[in-house]
Amino acid sequence: MPSLTDSPATTTAERSASERSASELPVAELPTADDVVTHTLLNCLLREVSGPERQTVVDNGHLLLRLPRRGVLLRVSLRRTSLLGAHRFTGPVSEQAGDGWAMVDWRRLAEYTRDELSLRTGERNDEFLEQITSSHQAITTALAHERPATRPVNHPASHPTSHLAAYLASEQSLLFGHRFHPTPKARTGDPRAWAAYAPETGAVFPLRHLAVRAHLIAEEAAAPWAAAALDGQRTDVPDGYRLLPTHPWQYEALREHPLLRAALERGDVLDLGPGGRPFAATASVRTLYDGETFLKFSLNVRITNCLRKNSMYELSGAVALTRALAPALTELAERFPDSAVLREPAYRTLALPGPDGTPDRDLFEGFGVIVREGLPRRLTPGATPLLAAAVADEYPSSTAHISRLLTDADPDTALDWWSAYLELLVPPVLAAYFDHGLVLEPHLQNVLICVGADGRPAQVLFRDLEGTKLVPEHHTDTLTAVPAEVAGPMTYDAERGWDRVVYCLLVNHIAELLAALADLHPEAEAALWARVRDTLRSYADRSGCPPRLAALLAGVPLPAKANLLTRWERKADREAGYVRLPSPLAEHVLRDTTRSTR
Repeated sequence: MPSLTDSPATTTAERSASERSASELPVAELPTADDVVTHTLLNCLLREVSGPERQTVVDNGHLLLRLPRRGVLLRVSLRRTSLLGAHRFTGPVSEQAGDGWAMVDWRRLAEYTRDELSLRTGERNDEFLEQITSSHQAITTALAHERPATRPVNHPASHPTSHLAAYLASEQSLLFGHRFHPTPKARTGDPRAWAAYAPETGAVFPLRHLAVRAHLIAEEAAAPWAAAALDGQRTDVPDGYRLLPTHPWQYEALREHPLLRAALERGDVLDLGPGGRPFAATASVRTLYDGETFLKFSLNVRITNCLRKNSMYELSGAVALTRALAPALTELAERFPDSAVLREPAYRTLALPGPDGTPDRDLFEGFGVIVREGLPRRLTPGATPLLAAAVADEYPSSTAHISRLLTDADPDTALDWWSAYLELLVPPVLAAYFDHGLVLEPHLQNVLICVGADGRPAQVLFRDLEGTKLVPEHHTDTLTAVPAEVAGPMTYDAERGWDRVVYCLLVNHIAELLAALADLHPEAEAALWARVRDTLRSYADRSGCPPRLAALLAGVPLPAKANLLTRWERKADREAGYVRLPSPLAEHVLRDTTRSTR
């Protein structure tokens, strides 16, 4: 695969074709940051607070939503309703004021949300408004930044070297983030520093490299190539030293650590400065890609819920999972050759001893880097990988969006595309859980949709072993072979694991991509859900229909992660609870809906 600097078409004629085709694309009208924040807060209130308490109603093209404890009635216009209750909003939010309605800006709605949650939980969260403000600032910055246009992956002028550019454009196109998270773009740190490293600004930059005396390096590798991918970043490493790539922003955050400063003065650590191949920021911000290998770094910043550091157990856990999952992933690849999981076969970090003689934890975790397989190792030849979150975005902010893949497609063509995609996505996730006790986390940011030259799905790639968990009864030997502090975070019990699979697969991923398709063809929403049911039914028929899958087909409520309440209560993501959504999968629901739309 070409490097990042080679990724655009390389000749003048090809560049001109790219520019012409990009300029001919319809420019979607994107919402303002104000509307994004208010709509996102409404989504969260609808899903987690007012909806479960039956304080909402759809009336005459509007959603009415009451905050019962705060005593406020809100209203917003609807672009489209949703069978799952994940409606599309348009325009400003208003509150009832006497006999009329008065507009509510994003700050006031954030205050109402804070007040409602405080009264509901009996707790305060003094960070909440600040985090919403941070999210608003990040969205405003992203909208103001000029982003290079990218031609559609199925455009006739496409060139093989454009595949990497199209992929990176999809990774860097998420301007608004998770629409069911109250602070989807909240970030700590200096906003001016963010611009140099943020995916929304199209950041591409060299790494900062340290040369570390070999005895001060901690690492594990499950594949020889993985360590070589780190060592090969630079050639100017003195004998007796090992190369440690670092994220330049993280280096700036840690460079004044006393132990690191002392090591630099002694010569145990050498600062080689920036250099080597350029890396691009992907949607996760801290995971970078150079066209060959993904490197997942630590960042001492909080993004949405979490401080984005590679904890000690996560570093060891990535390699342990890569080793332990090899038989299961090989079996799944044989059964489902058009899907694959990107392994994480190595980590490396700095192990400078502290006063007690053990490696200093802040430096060990802060400089930890995980090696993830790059696309060339798993990608079907000729396919273009696209981030699923970009394909399913509510607004077409990149040429990866489903509206660009299915330009002018009629409903039957869209349904055909949808069925093809579901057959690639759903069976391997279910087989991983039921047959191998493996909880994949196929949410929109963890899946790549690989399409052919015609824009049709050809392959699905899953990534990020941090979210992959084991059901203990299937993996006793593996879990007893690793330290308890590593084994614990690697597991979910069977019930929690199933909730995670159903949430990530159906609510976060399938429902959102289905919504984007339904935006193109609103009359087809029930038919789109029927195709989801058909795919689940087909797998159930082939696999003996496990009880949990039978319940899903019968229409049990679907688990949706409670991001608003988790953020309010300042819980770790692992401790997040779920709210239950009425399922659109039950046969009678789909039958009745289809009749009502005729």
